[in-house]
Amino acid sequence: MPDTLPDETRLAADIDRLKTEFPKTRELYREVCALMFFRYGITPTANRLYQLVRRGSMGTPTAVLAEFWSDLREKSRVRIEHADLPEDLQGAAGELIGTLWTRASAAAQESLAALRDEVEQARREAEASVAAREADLERTETALEQRTSALLAAQVRIHELELAQAAAEAARSSLESEIARLKQDGLARDAALAQARADFAAQFERQRASTELAETRLQASEKRALLEIDRERAANARLQSECETAAKRAAQVEEGARAEIQSLQSQLGDLRHRAGVLEGHLNALRASHDTQAQEEASRRPEQPDAGVTERRTGRAAKPSTGARKRAAGS
Repeated sequence: MPDTLPDETRLAADIDRLKTEFPKTRELYREVCALMFFRYGITPTANRLYQLVRRGSMGTPTAVLAEFWSDLREKSRVRIEHADLPEDLQGAAGELIGTLWTRASAAAQESLAALRDEVEQARREAEASVAAREADLERTETALEQRTSALLAAQVRIHELELAQAAAEAARSSLESEIARLKQDGLARDAALAQARADFAAQFERQRASTELAETRLQASEKRALLEIDRERAANARLQSECETAAKRAAQVEEGARAEIQSLQSQLGDLRHRAGVLEGHLNALRASHDTQAQEEASRRPEQPDAGVTERRTGRAAKPSTGARKRAAGS
């Protein structure tokens, strides 16, 4: 199968090329027959031709194939024309030469097939060799890229180390200068500390004398303060007693005011209840009066009572007594 697959691929490609060169169906079938038989050594059949070309009806490749075999037999027959040879001898000689030509063609086809196999084998070996070389080249390129990357990384690291070393040298120089300055500052501070100790000793003596004098004055001030505290305590006790008395009076006043407020609220509730009762009576009287007025109006519709109309209008415009009381209460 692997040996025939490339031939099938090339055959399909050649047939596609012939389709563009020979648009007519019969010419295309005839060229495909010659291609299969002479170039690829494949005996063409009607089904195989139709599968490869896919044009026309099934009878077209059958007719073309019959014409191809007839032409091939005619061409393979050699005519020998000689005056001295009888006609049947001439035909036999022609058949003999045609048979020899056919066998020679078959041998040539076999040689061509063997050569094609050798070429195909050599091609596969060459492709395998090229694939192996390409794989080696790819591995070499990969290794080269890795080494190049490692070299670049090493160069970058060296540059970083050089920069770090330069920074360390600068820092070391700065630290040495700082150490020298700190030593000078330490000497100056020692001298200042000695002077400060001497000044502190003298100031301490002056402060001790001043402290003794301040303690004497403090004791006198404490005595005066104790007297003041006693007087303040007495005054606070007096004020506390007065505050308690005032609080009791305020509680009594508040209790009386609360009782008075409750009494007033009770009276207000009674007044509101009485106002509601009176308003109910007033509404009942109004309803009764309106009923009587309507009865009189129904009895005398042609002469309405002007006084009744005025009274109705006045009652409608004037708010009720109960409403006025509720408004005053609220």
